[in-house]
Amino acid sequence: MTDWLVGLMESLGAPGAGLAIALENLFPPLPSEVILPLAGFTAARGEIDLLDVLLWTTAGSVVGALALYWVGALLGRERTLALAARIPLLKVSDIDKTEAWFLRHGRKTVLFGRMIPIFRSLISIPAGVERMPLGVFTLLTTVGSFIWNAIFVLAGHVLGENWSLVETYVGVGTNVVIALVLLVVLVFVGVRLSERRKGRHAARG
Repeated sequence: MTDWLVGLMESLGAPGAGLAIALENLFPPLPSEVILPLAGFTAARGEIDLLDVLLWTTAGSVVGALALYWVGALLGRERTLALAARIPLLKVSDIDKTEAWFLRHGRKTVLFGRMIPIFRSLISIPAGVERMPLGVFTLLTTVGSFIWNAIFVLAGHVLGENWSLVETYVGVGTNVVIALVLLVVLVFVGVRLSERRKGRHAARG
């Protein structure tokens, strides 16, 4: 992957880093934790301009986020509810609660969610489903993405040849997020199965 990224930046310069980040939003296996520090290191070597890297990677983040926003918008609330009704253990009321929560905290979620692995990309979809005002969504995404990108680009710039250390340490944080998500899912499934068993016992009684 590193060779591909290096080749992309050698061919396109800073816009190549922006293109890689746009694709990262759509294909999470392309981790920003690799792309951004590598772009910063490339800038440190004088091959591309640091400011250009920051601007292009932020633009790439916004383009990728907007693509997922429109996926959510096209999906829409009614289709989301219809899909939820078909998923075992999931209730339409769960979607209603999530929707109510997002309406209250959506702006903070979009802004700070840009700095959380995994959720960085996914948060665009519910924003589209709820049709968050496009201008607000774009502004919050730009600010949050710029902060996230700047941290990792500058880290790669400062670390130089040791830029890959960023991926190592951030990988630990990503694994923690994944573990927490799995724990939440397991607790949800356990609670819902318990409710189902109690409902069956009550029906028999």
